[in-house]
Amino acid sequence: MKLGVIGGTSLFGTKLLEGAKEKEVETKYGSAYLLVTDELVFIPRHGKATNIPPHRINYRANLASFKLLDVEKIIGASSVGSLKRAITPRSLVVPHDYICLYNIPTVYDDEIVHVTPGLDDGLRTTIIEVSKDLGLDLIEHGVYFQTAGPRLETKAEISVMRNYADVVGMNMASEATLAKELGLRYADISTVDNYAHGIIEEEALDYKKIVEDAAKSRVDLEKVLIKLIEVIE
Repeated sequence: MKLGVIGGTSLFGTKLLEGAKEKEVETKYGSAYLLVTDELVFIPRHGKATNIPPHRINYRANLASFKLLDVEKIIGASSVGSLKRAITPRSLVVPHDYICLYNIPTVYDDEIVHVTPGLDDGLRTTIIEVSKDLGLDLIEHGVYFQTAGPRLETKAEISVMRNYADVVGMNMASEATLAKELGLRYADISTVDNYAHGIIEEEALDYKKIVEDAAKSRVDLEKVLIKLIEVIE
C-alpha cells in the first residue's frame, strides 16, 4: 500500500520524488495534482507551480484524492513558526493536538455530522521511532495552532497563542480534520523554520528567509520520510 504525503515546496527535487509521474485526480470537490511513485503518492500543497496561497488550497480535493486512490495513511509535512524560545529553528516537532478557531473545510456540507478530530497515534509513534533510529532530535509532543493566512500573525496574536500552543502554521488542522472525516489516518511532522512574530523581539520576520530556512530543514525531513516509506505498510 502506498504512503500519502502532503508537503510544501521544499520537497521538490528530493530523492523522495525521483522518477515520480504526474497525475491529476478529479474529485467532487475539484481536481488535485499529485506526484506518484511505486511507494508514494505526494501532493504539493501549493500546486504544480508552487503558487497557491494557504487560504486558497483546495484541501477537500487533496484529501478526497487520497481516498479515491485507496491511500489510507497520510503524513503531513508542515512548515511552522515556534511559539516557544526552547523550540528552536531547525527542530522537528510531531504534534499531538491542534487548535483552529477559524473555519476548517468539511466534507459534510449538506448533512449534520459531528466528527471528533485528532491525529493518528499509531502513525505518530512510527514517526517518532523512525526519527530516533535515524539519530535525529525530535520533539515528540506539541500543540499546533492554525491561522487562516496568507498573512503572518501580529505580535499580540502570538502573545495569546503561545499560552496554549507550541507552534503555529496555516495548514495542518484542515488536513487532519478532513482526513478524520474521510476515514483516513493522518499525522504530521512540523519543521520549525523560524520563531513566530515577537518571540524574539529583535528579530523581524521575512518570508524569503523562512523559505530558505525550510530548505535547510529539508534534509532531515527527507530522511524521515524515506524511512517511513520503508516501514509503513
